[in-house]
Amino acid sequence: MDYPDYTLEAAAHGRGQIRIAGVDEVGRGPLAGPVTAAAVILDPENIPEGLNDSKKLSAKRREAVEASIFAQAEVAIAHASVEEIGSLNILRASHLAMERAVAALDPAPDYLLIDGNLIPKGLLQPAEFVIKGDAKSVSIAAASIVAKQARDRIMVDLAQQFPGYGWEKNAGYPSKQHREALVSLGVTPHHRRSFKPVHKMLYQE
Repeated sequence: MDYPDYTLEAAAHGRGQIRIAGVDEVGRGPLAGPVTAAAVILDPENIPEGLNDSKKLSAKRREAVEASIFAQAEVAIAHASVEEIGSLNILRASHLAMERAVAALDPAPDYLLIDGNLIPKGLLQPAEFVIKGDAKSVSIAAASIVAKQARDRIMVDLAQQFPGYGWEKNAGYPSKQHREALVSLGVTPHHRRSFKPVHKMLYQE
């Protein structure tokens, strides 16, 4: 298995950039809940062990690696709400969450490594996008883990307030249980009204 490494960060250091932040988001696909982003600046002399794409790690392993990230790196987390997803669209909302996470780092980073194929327009720093970045850059991998952990906790909390949708297990993604609960229990304030299955239910299309 290939693991992310520090190659992209080292190249940026070689260009004179010191504070390199990896940025990633989670939660574009779910029918409910916010989209969450994280920005992480690693210490090149003290990189946490076990960094990888969050989707390739077990929940137990993610939790352990997350603790190491918070102990050894600079971390910022931000969200875009269900309302913002509805008014902006999911791509722009995910970029807004990224922009907010980067803005929360203090001092500000010098350079950004952004997971995906686009650079959010509101970022002030020089940046490059990295397709499948969480499998290539340890900084982006760290951000992916932090963002997923943060969003999963939000969905567990919401699941206690709105039982039956299985959010503690599906994190708001359109699992069979979630889709069936939408029919039997209806739409909650935390559902994304612009997403097709929810929109269809609301407007009986």
